[in-house]
Amino acid sequence: MSGPYQRQSLELRSPQENGSADDSAGSRLRHLSGTSASQRRRQQRVAQQRQDSWFRHSMPPAINRDFESLEHLTPRVSDGLDEQLAASVSQSVHSGGSVTLCGRPDQSSIHLNSANSNLGFIDSDTPNTPVTPTSGQQPAASVSTSVAGTLSSNRRSGNRKDSKGSILSRQSGRSRVSVLAQRGLQMTASFLRRKRAEYEDDEDFTSSAGYDPDDGERRVIHLNAPQSTKYCNNRITTAKYSVISFLPAFLFEQFRRYSNCFFLLIAILQQIPDVSPTGRYTTLVPLMFILSVSAIKEIIEDIKRHRADNEINHRLIERLDSGTWTTVRWAELTVGDIIKVTINSFFPADLIILSSSEPQAMCFIETANLDGETNLKIRQGVSATAGLLETKDLMRLEGRIECELPNRHLYEFNGVLKETGKQTVPLGNDQVLQRGAMLRNTAWIFGVVVYSGQETKLMKNSTSAPLKRSTVDKLTNTQILMLFMILISLCITSGLCNLFWTREHSVTDWYLGLVDFKSLSLGYNLLTFFILYNNLIPISLQVTLELVRFLQAIFINYDIEMYHEESNTPAMARTSNLNEELGMVKYIFSDKTGTLTQNVMEFKKCSIAGIAYAPENTPEQSQLVQNILSRHQTAGVIEEFLVLLSVCHTVIPERRDNGTIIYHAASPDERALVEGAHKFGYIFDTRTPEYVEINALGVRKRYEVLNVLEFTSSRKRMSLIVRTPEGKIKLFCKGADTVIYERLAPQGQAYREETLRHLEEFASDGLRTLCLAVTDIRADVYQEWRETYHRAATALQNRESKLEDAANLIEINLRLLGATAIEDRLQDGVPETIASLLDAGIYIWVLTGDKQETAINIGYSCRLISHSMDILILNEESLDATREVIHRHYGEFKSSTAKDANVALVIDGTTLKYALSCDLRNDFQDLCLLCRVVVCCRVSPMQKAEVVEMVTQSTKAVTLAIGDGANDVAMIQKANVGIGISGVEGLQAACASDYSIAQFRYLQRLLLVHGAWNYARISKLILYSFYKNVCLYVIELWFAVYSGWSGQILFERWTIGLYNVVFTAMPPFAMGLFEKFCTAETMLRYPMLYKTSQNAKLFNVKVFWVWIFNALLHSAFLFWIPLCAYTSDVIWHDGKTTDYLLLGNLVYTYVIVTVCLKAGLITNSWTWLTHLAIWGSIVLWFTFLLIYSHIWPTFKIASNFRGMDIQLLSTPIFYFGLMLVPITTLLVDVICKLVHNTVFKTLTEAVRETEIRRSDISEVMNEPRSSDSGYGYACGKLFNSNKTLIKPRRLCKKAKHLLPVTLEETNLRVVNLELETDTEEEQRSRQRQKWRAGMLSAVEDRYSTVRRASLPTQATLHM
Repeated sequence: MSGPYQRQSLELRSPQENGSADDSAGSRLRHLSGTSASQRRRQQRVAQQRQDSWFRHSMPPAINRDFESLEHLTPRVSDGLDEQLAASVSQSVHSGGSVTLCGRPDQSSIHLNSANSNLGFIDSDTPNTPVTPTSGQQPAASVSTSVAGTLSSNRRSGNRKDSKGSILSRQSGRSRVSVLAQRGLQMTASFLRRKRAEYEDDEDFTSSAGYDPDDGERRVIHLNAPQSTKYCNNRITTAKYSVISFLPAFLFEQFRRYSNCFFLLIAILQQIPDVSPTGRYTTLVPLMFILSVSAIKEIIEDIKRHRADNEINHRLIERLDSGTWTTVRWAELTVGDIIKVTINSFFPADLIILSSSEPQAMCFIETANLDGETNLKIRQGVSATAGLLETKDLMRLEGRIECELPNRHLYEFNGVLKETGKQTVPLGNDQVLQRGAMLRNTAWIFGVVVYSGQETKLMKNSTSAPLKRSTVDKLTNTQILMLFMILISLCITSGLCNLFWTREHSVTDWYLGLVDFKSLSLGYNLLTFFILYNNLIPISLQVTLELVRFLQAIFINYDIEMYHEESNTPAMARTSNLNEELGMVKYIFSDKTGTLTQNVMEFKKCSIAGIAYAPENTPEQSQLVQNILSRHQTAGVIEEFLVLLSVCHTVIPERRDNGTIIYHAASPDERALVEGAHKFGYIFDTRTPEYVEINALGVRKRYEVLNVLEFTSSRKRMSLIVRTPEGKIKLFCKGADTVIYERLAPQGQAYREETLRHLEEFASDGLRTLCLAVTDIRADVYQEWRETYHRAATALQNRESKLEDAANLIEINLRLLGATAIEDRLQDGVPETIASLLDAGIYIWVLTGDKQETAINIGYSCRLISHSMDILILNEESLDATREVIHRHYGEFKSSTAKDANVALVIDGTTLKYALSCDLRNDFQDLCLLCRVVVCCRVSPMQKAEVVEMVTQSTKAVTLAIGDGANDVAMIQKANVGIGISGVEGLQAACASDYSIAQFRYLQRLLLVHGAWNYARISKLILYSFYKNVCLYVIELWFAVYSGWSGQILFERWTIGLYNVVFTAMPPFAMGLFEKFCTAETMLRYPMLYKTSQNAKLFNVKVFWVWIFNALLHSAFLFWIPLCAYTSDVIWHDGKTTDYLLLGNLVYTYVIVTVCLKAGLITNSWTWLTHLAIWGSIVLWFTFLLIYSHIWPTFKIASNFRGMDIQLLSTPIFYFGLMLVPITTLLVDVICKLVHNTVFKTLTEAVRETEIRRSDISEVMNEPRSSDSGYGYACGKLFNSNKTLIKPRRLCKKAKHLLPVTLEETNLRVVNLELETDTEEEQRSRQRQKWRAGMLSAVEDRYSTVRRASLPTQATLHM
């Protein structure tokens, strides 16, 4: 077959030949003996990785996983474990398997072809192929088995230890099955020997702290002795600046912006003598003002940080110094200090707990400051230090702690405690007390500092989130570069014109002195015009945007409609740079549990021994308890099931004064399972580090806890090894059905099919399911496995993978007990929110770790998936199968006439892994984008991030990711906008997000109201800022025609500098804060209004340059109309005559009035602050004119401005022009606006007008109108925005000429709506939005009464 896993043949040699091969391999490595141990190990690992790379890539993923489980196996696996695994081989023989091993005792070499197997080179799509002897003879025996991963040849006899021998078989003559299996698996012997040798070598130096001493990849902490290395103190600082670093750091931060660098360059050029036409300080002073405003803001914020830091650093703690306890500040602590922390106190640094006031060095902590979880967590010191209860005991402590270097992994810690003369003890996360956590319900603890100050895990995780820039910002920067290129062109053109004009007039106009070097120098002229035209780029734009966005974020924070009263959680904007991005979201990627659901679990049902049960009001009323009491044939299984529920967990019980028990759990699922057992009379009420106690229907039982194999996202299961009251050792395991079923023993599958059927029923009800299984472990097997587990637990290198491998060894031969079903209810308002977001044209993808059936049914419940949709499920186990099904479905969709398939695509994590590979990524992406809904199930956190990144990069659309847990952080940071929900799982997602909300339903208001408003506000602010600058400063270009291209300015120099920062600064602020085109209620009621901002209709390249052209036109009117009015000279009573400055101030006044009126013309929402900003700016200019005209000679500035107010205000022409010029200039704008609102009225404008008239907006939604481009909303004639219904009468009229039957006899199904005047791309986008809005489902719901059994007739309506 085709594909990466092609049929192969591998020759398997005899043990003797394998031994010689090993000897030759060993000789090739002996030449490394002259090198250091660390170098030899590194070279061996590199060589091995190269060999293993080919080996691994030759195998399919199933086998790859099997061999990975052997990478770190300890060689000290004894006979008991071998017997247990050999027994599983024997049992598999009788039940059948997936591997065919053939051979005869006298064979020395055989060939193995690819087969469906868990052992060997396999292609999962190839049928079983028997092994054929090399000589062509038929095998004497055939054995089928399905051992998951670890068998090899038996090369030793008796109990002799041999590092090159079998990992699993220690004795010869086990059974005929073992012999045949061992001989058949000779193919892996060489590979396993090499991996084993590597593991032994790894363990050699792992036992000495897990790192090569020469590598320095560890931290050694001496106890009660001076440290060999100087570590940092415990002082922390979260402030950005210090007194010394503020100025350079602040300036560096500010001048990373190109605009500030540009204006700094202009300010420097202005200092060159006789170059600047605007003076030396007209750019420098506004720049200094803007930088000063930013500096003041930074200083205020940083002072708050310094005060908080000082308060923390000056807290007091008791430290053990020379046998006495002294009180010191937190900042004085360092690594190796032994300290005492008392109840309700924060831990000052990352500590290793030595002992506590509770038995067995146990303590309770609260980690709300770290992850937001308020549930108490248990931490326990190791037994070796649990007895250090007095000062003298602590002083006798000698040895060292060896651990990993400081890192940011909150939930991981690898270390060992090496007391002098005692055995090495592993240290893990259960012994770590992290800075920021608080000691609860424990009088005191003794601990030793391992990480201090900036090296603590809390501070390592305090790094800022990745920098995100909005689409509007990126587009603005691009247009600024374009304007800069235009500025350069204008400078070059003006410089050349000056050169030509000077050469022409230098002789005739000799009195002008045009023969000097500077007048004839093109370089000087270019610098002059560069300074003159620099204000085409608004200097105040960045600071205006910063302040406006900051205030917009405050509006979000204080929106009472997004305040969750039950949890006292408001919405929070953690960044203000993306406010407008909220109005452009095209794709939403959502987690399910805790995001769409409440993450408040309730035990609903269970399946035990193939029988389904549900809890009743009391235990006695339930059929389950009745079966136990009546000793039903399944009573033993039921009891084991309930014991597992009440024992296998990490829940902490708290007994209240009234006798009730409150369960504190890190996971809501665990709490629900324990409460479920409680409902059936199995009450968990006592936990100590050594045992747990339960009340089983009135009988107290104690289970000794031997080992806890914790749940991880990769393992998808949790196991607990206990010693029962009868003295037996059992392993209780609960986890996902996929991982439990593959670990079942053949004789432990009695209820397999019944349980599977119940699992499907539970999932179809939208319930979360888990499978429960148990196995008995012999004492000798457990002791040998415990040694293996201990070696893995004490390893500092690859500890997690080694622990997982050790767990895989014991979590086998399970016996299925049953399954549980937990309900996770939808949050309030989720269906309505999703329906509204779909109406707004937003695509919603769900990325979850739940089962497919559960995710699909939740999709139905929240209206993401409609019953009219076809569901396409992709569950493939190989790359080739995934490729084939993606290509097939994609081809079907491409050949269909519909632009958007009415299909929900559901894919699991395994298939997604193949679909995201390089050669399938684009095809999978195209398939997903054709579907209305995409649901990814059983996905890992990294896969979530990959999916988000794929869509973000390929579509260039704005993506939003929303989640509530730590597993959602990766996708939140990959999306353009990240939303965190402050939920039950803590604040990890909220802390990593850009915006945080308490409930999913608040996302509707955040996007449709705040997002759309902020987009419109920021868009108008930016466009208006460029408009007003071009309006004024291009006039200098028009004036250059009359000034001989000399660079002479028309306006007084300080009025040029104050134009942006004073006279026209307030209207942009008013737009950015108070502008809105519709009320919040209207925006929520009609989500279609969101499409204006989503499709970037208000700010794009076309709109930007239309505004620039409009500003150029206005500047021409504002210059030439006053110029024509002042063609005749005027002599005032003081003898002065009209000069260029009078014309300049005349024009300047008209510009300010015009740009302020323009602001009013584009304003939709008028408040008293808007009036103040617009009319106040005009009044401010006239006030300045009156004052500035009389400050000379009191102040030695503006000598040429003295008396300007009298000249300007004493001529009737000024007042006539004050009425005529702004009106004439804006007349074109008014006419265009009138025509647009009459003929090309958009839906948004129509709704706003209806709001003003206080009419019924629903009537407007049905009227035909064109979009911003002239066409788009013509389909409003057929559809409502929020209901998307086809009017019955209109439907009948349009159907009469299309169908020969009446509406009662057929069902008209709208397959495609095409606007023939639109482009192909616009049609595709619009149809996808319409179909996602649920047209078809709404039609079917509305007119279900007139349906008939006949097939619906399909028609395409063209408008």
